Amino acid sequence: MPRVEAGPETQAPTTWHDRPHQEALEALSASAELGLNDHEASARLARFGQNRLPEPKRQGSLLRFLRQFHNLLIYVLLAAAATTAALGHLVDTGVIVAVVFVNAVIGFIQEGKAERALAAIRDMLAPKATVLRAGRRQTVDGEDVVPGDIVILEAGDRVPADLRLLDIRGLKVQEAVLTGESVAVDKAVAPVAGDAALGDRGCLAFSGTLVAAGQGRGVAVATGAATELGQVSALIAEVQSTTTPLIRQMAVFAKWLTLFILAASAAILLFGLTLGDYGFSELFMAVVGLSVAAIPEGLPAILTVTLAIGVQGMAARHAIVRRLPAIEALGSVSVICSDKTGTLTKNEMTVASVATAKQLFAVSGSGYAPHGGFALAGPNIEGPDTKGRNVEVGDFPLLAGLTRAAFLCSEAELTAQGDDWHVVGDPMEGALVTLAHKAGLDPAFERGA
Repeated sequence: MPRVEAGPETQAPTTWHDRPHQEALEALSASAELGLNDHEASARLARFGQNRLPEPKRQGSLLRFLRQFHNLLIYVLLAAAATTAALGHLVDTGVIVAVVFVNAVIGFIQEGKAERALAAIRDMLAPKATVLRAGRRQTVDGEDVVPGDIVILEAGDRVPADLRLLDIRGLKVQEAVLTGESVAVDKAVAPVAGDAALGDRGCLAFSGTLVAAGQGRGVAVATGAATELGQVSALIAEVQSTTTPLIRQMAVFAKWLTLFILAASAAILLFGLTLGDYGFSELFMAVVGLSVAAIPEGLPAILTVTLAIGVQGMAARHAIVRRLPAIEALGSVSVICSDKTGTLTKNEMTVASVATAKQLFAVSGSGYAPHGGFALAGPNIEGPDTKGRNVEVGDFPLLAGLTRAAFLCSEAELTAQGDDWHVVGDPMEGALVTLAHKAGLDPAFERGA
């Protein structure tokens, strides 16, 4: 299918969760059995544009680097550097310029990390999608999905667009990317109340979410920027920078200090010319020297270095700070209200302990990586207390049977991408599969038995 740039027409915002799926099909002129034909799909692609999030206009690396100097603190430092250079104090000039340059480099690097982190939201869109075209099941690029397409979902698929579900078979979708809820959500076909919250719209499957289990079909009702994920991306792009109390105080301080220095310099110059026996050149250099001495060039340098150290400290804890003054604002925060999933936690479930009728076991390891072991975590009912001792699963029949049963009752699978492990299926079942791996079970053998 030919690549078509986004068309001029914008998809009108419409609520689809409070109406029967038949109405959605009629409104989109779509057939649940046949889907769209190739001609209609191409026409809608040209009309609505490709199913991708719009990329914000990016500035070049040079412009981003130069923007690091657009700061009141930096202006004061540069003015001090220019003045000290004019007076021949090259050592002082070198120190000030070095502080300015180091600050610019740190800001440039941190802003680059932030831009890459914000761009990662676009990677949540599905690269491929299974759709019905003229009654035939086809796999197309996710960017080519258009409103009215009938999309087929299976476990492990990433939903390519906002869908109004038509029929399901045990469909569960993990919506942590939108709602922060790590537990997969059971989907339904029946409409819900019009004022239902995003996480309660069970008859919709949202773009960028992951099918944890089951199968289903749905009609695409929104693509690209019109999806819920697209609205999140737009909100992030519209965030405006704010002026922190430190910057406002520095602006007021610089204003009054400048006025005071100018007034004092003018008074001294006037006094020397009218009452003193000094030459203009000599008197002018003396006034300039007094003005430079009155400028606290060390203050903005200290503030800049302190904020830069704060940025580096946050980066070491995997928190990206885009603007240097934001560190000052963060230092004034006493309470942070934040969703835990994906921010404070990794959005991964892990079995931490296992209890049988006779023992309590602690399980080591984190996430879905199948690395870890078992240790006694409580009193041994049938023997001496050996809390903390590492154990072999085979030595405890109840533990071995429990881990095997938990594995056989799950349908999830683990996949490795380098050193990262991911689950295809329900997150809770993925944690049980990881537990089975730690217990030494062979998945292929157990499921084939």
